[in-house]
Amino acid sequence: MKIAKDWKEYQVISSSEGEKLERWGRFVLIRPDPQVIWKTHDLEKMCKVDAVYRRSNSGGGQWQFKSKLPESWTISWNEVKFVIKPMGFKHTGLFPEQAVSWRGVMNLSENARR
Repeated sequence: MKIAKDWKEYQVISSSEGEKLERWGRFVLIRPDPQVIWKTHDLEKMCKVDAVYRRSNSGGGQWQFKSKLPESWTISWNEVKFVIKPMGFKHTGLFPEQAVSWRGVMNLSENARR
């Protein structure tokens, strides 16, 4: 797996017991991630968390807001701006791990223009 190292406004801070603690611009969210099978520590105690997505036992789930968030906000990756919005089923409207592919496409298009 390749890691996108050039993010300034997105960061995976930590992960534990099926959840990721992530910084999206100035806001910190906890979201489910079924690939996280290890137990390290209580993510909510690591830093101020703005929202947590809690799964329901019957499927789906909902956001629990611990501070007042705007309906949406913008973060940047290089010259590209993205609108982030906590939506149903844990999503934010962006998959930041795909930045590795975005960088590859940008490199290909720059090389094609030469």
